Amino acid sequence: MTKVEIYCVTNVKLKHLEQLNLNLAGVGNKKFDKKYISSLGGKNIQSKERNYSELTFHYWFWKNELKKLDKNLWIGFCQKRRFWLQSKKTITSFQQLKKNILKKPPRKWTNYESIICKPIKVDNPKKMKLFKRGYKNLLKDPSIIYDKKKQNIKLHFDMHHGYGILDKAIDHLKKNERILFRKFVNQNNSFNPHIMFISKKKIINKWFKSLFSWLFSCEKEFGLKNLKGYDQQRLYAYLAERYLSFWFKKNTKYLEWHWTFFENNSNS
Repeated sequence: MTKVEIYCVTNVKLKHLEQLNLNLAGVGNKKFDKKYISSLGGKNIQSKERNYSELTFHYWFWKNELKKLDKNLWIGFCQKRRFWLQSKKTITSFQQLKKNILKKPPRKWTNYESIICKPIKVDNPKKMKLFKRGYKNLLKDPSIIYDKKKQNIKLHFDMHHGYGILDKAIDHLKKNERILFRKFVNQNNSFNPHIMFISKKKIINKWFKSLFSWLFSCEKEFGLKNLKGYDQQRLYAYLAERYLSFWFKKNTKYLEWHWTFFENNSNS
């Protein structure tokens, strides 16, 4: 029977995570006990955790663990506050999360190669935020205010992470990929969030190879120490989030799947 192994990445130790039968992975400068997989040994980018966030573990996993796993195993990633569900459910308590969290591959996955999050839409920014954060885009094209087709992934990224940064990052891709990804962010107003995906060994290896090659090239443009503030400090994670939507849709037979946000403030 095909199984699924989910790796949950966190930068703090959370007791309730330990009750969810996930493979827990710790990143950052907090101390973790043996219940959490460390990203420090072997080949790692732990020194870049401030800018790469959960990708710090993803890189470690790719370089040190992936090769050990069975080629038919479903392998997935989630975060400390975002989880895969077995089916569509509204989660309002930890007990509901524990009951409905993904435990095995659903039959619907049989004919697919990858699982990505149900998308979030970005085509309805608040007007005040658009004027404040998107004024450079508006000066270039005022019709953005009323044209939802232009309220796209690129606009959203420009508003939240710096005008022109996504365009500069895309320039670091190879020509064909560059053209297609630029088209993708300009023509779509939703993306599959949180750098969460589930797939199998062969595809995951290709994904990480493509992703980290691009991000390391982007470092030459943006560096690490100069990235400050919530909107830019985790720049490489934000870039990966948008690229994931494009890459898995272009290169795999994918299925968008159910996920939930849940935060247990009383149990940390």
